[in-house]
Amino acid sequence: MVEQVVVVGAGVYGAAVSAELARRGARVTVVDTGAPGGGTSGATFSWTNSCGKQPRAYHDISVASMEAHRKLARDVPGGDWYHEGGNLEWGGGDGERERLRRKVATVLGYGYEARWLTRAQVLRLEPDMNPAGLPADEIAYFPAEGWIEPTRLIAHLLSTADVERIWHDAVTGIGVSDGLVTSVRLASGRRLPADAVVNCAGPAADRIAALAGLELPMRNTRGALVHTSPVAVSLSRVIHAPHVHLRPDGAGRLLLHTHDIDGAVRVSDTGETSVEQAAVDKLMEAGRALYPGLSAGGVESVRVGERPIPGDGLPVLGRAPALPNFHFAVSHSGATLSVHAGALVAAEVLGEDRAGELAAFRFERF
Repeated sequence: MVEQVVVVGAGVYGAAVSAELARRGARVTVVDTGAPGGGTSGATFSWTNSCGKQPRAYHDISVASMEAHRKLARDVPGGDWYHEGGNLEWGGGDGERERLRRKVATVLGYGYEARWLTRAQVLRLEPDMNPAGLPADEIAYFPAEGWIEPTRLIAHLLSTADVERIWHDAVTGIGVSDGLVTSVRLASGRRLPADAVVNCAGPAADRIAALAGLELPMRNTRGALVHTSPVAVSLSRVIHAPHVHLRPDGAGRLLLHTHDIDGAVRVSDTGETSVEQAAVDKLMEAGRALYPGLSAGGVESVRVGERPIPGDGLPVLGRAPALPNFHFAVSHSGATLSVHAGALVAAEVLGEDRAGELAAFRFERF
């Protein structure tokens, strides 16, 4: 019988799994090498979506996860960490436009809400946008998408869960006996008894798995985000333009990203990360071209996060057959999946059969 569960990692997945386990009556200890939300979850674009995710099982769990966010925010007073303003996207060349057409056709075939807008229709939604930055038509709109404020979601989940919390203490060992996990050892010297362990360690999930004798292939990438100073710009939704991605970031700030700036991340010999200033300037220039009001503001901060991406790009969720009381909740797109997928994993930890929902995301596929 599972009574004591150790959850490794206090990002969106770790908080969601811990909260659901505690709700179901388990004794939970959640451990993080830093502070809750201080890793990937605190440096993410946090776009909630199922826009072009393949295969179909990945799309379906993402749609269910978006609904879980919607329900949680609706049921919790002050659950305004969740923002469902939609997502606008358009291509900058023939190839990009054709890829977008295929994506829209695919999701429409799945029953996902999407429609084409003209420039005039988009400007009614986003009146501060520069009309010259928009094509005349073929602008895709996905109205059910949005974004979350991850650290506020984590705070809610952990504040409402009766769990033991251990911060700034790294996991250094996992005890295994007779094919089962028995304990977790920490850098501080503490030994935590465990009837089950859930690996929610994000970019470090492969290291935690290795401590239990399991090999989890990961191909993590680094991503850079530019946070602006407060600006009087009306931006209400996620924007994916050819040269800049934007969303609101609270208190009048905007959050900017593109894949190009990810390539400008540099890591020093001592492990310190930085982003080339020319790439930051170029991104801000693209943002100002699309939203001229951004010219009144500047860069408040640049953050670099490490995205946890399993080897085949798909989530890794649920138990490991070789070690049946060791479980995974690891993926890219954790901002979308965390609440729903975390609840599925927690249910399986406590003995429920979640094979139908988790079959496509099992560790053993590797």
